[in-house]
Amino acid sequence: MDAPVTLTSAFLLGLFTTLHCVGMCGGIIGALSLSLPAKIRDNKLQLLFFVGTYNLGRIMSYSLAGLLAGSLGMSVLTSASFEQGHQVLQYIGVSMMIAVGLYLSGWLPQLARVEKIGIPLWKKIEPIGRHLLPVSSPIKALGYGLIWGWLPCGMVYFVLIWALSAGSALQGAAIMLAFGLGTLPTLMTAGFMTSQLTRFAANPKIRSLAGLLIIAMAIGSLFIPMEHQAHNDGQIEQMDHTNHHHH
Repeated sequence: MDAPVTLTSAFLLGLFTTLHCVGMCGGIIGALSLSLPAKIRDNKLQLLFFVGTYNLGRIMSYSLAGLLAGSLGMSVLTSASFEQGHQVLQYIGVSMMIAVGLYLSGWLPQLARVEKIGIPLWKKIEPIGRHLLPVSSPIKALGYGLIWGWLPCGMVYFVLIWALSAGSALQGAAIMLAFGLGTLPTLMTAGFMTSQLTRFAANPKIRSLAGLLIIAMAIGSLFIPMEHQAHNDGQIEQMDHTNHHHH
């Protein structure tokens, strides 16, 4: 996929997959909001600032994970040095999007096992987050958000595998950043209206529709590079014809 298509897809993926995440992450951010001092909770602007700071930390962790994954993937690709590398990376990215769509819609619940990958790391860093409670300052809110970003989540891991196939460290970080920004609208809202969002996200029809949209988006993204390549080939052919006519 071209970079703009990839980042747009990652953003939309984040937007749709929050239907899955809002049950877990929405509960966390709702609890964090309730644990804030009353004077902050009663001031909507201050509450918005703290909720935003939590999410800033979370997205920073996503971007760091994407940077590491992209760097690792680039090292593997460089050492393998095979000609069809770019095409293979594209298919990996599309496969991950389809997997997310199937998982979100509930058609492939076995993919939930992917979340077990991050449990050992989470057990090590989760106690650090407990020491930051109650969150009473922006620094603590940012710190808790940084920890929260490593919470085991199947959706995040699928996008991380996509970042692994990005071809560079910066592109891996960009994919995770775009994904994180896509999750922002729902999880920011969850800080104010968790129960309403949870009911909406639990609706099987809504989840199936979101899953189908992701799968359609993944399949559609395969044809965009083809059209782009055909356009480039046409331009090259036209230039060759012009140069031949000139001679």
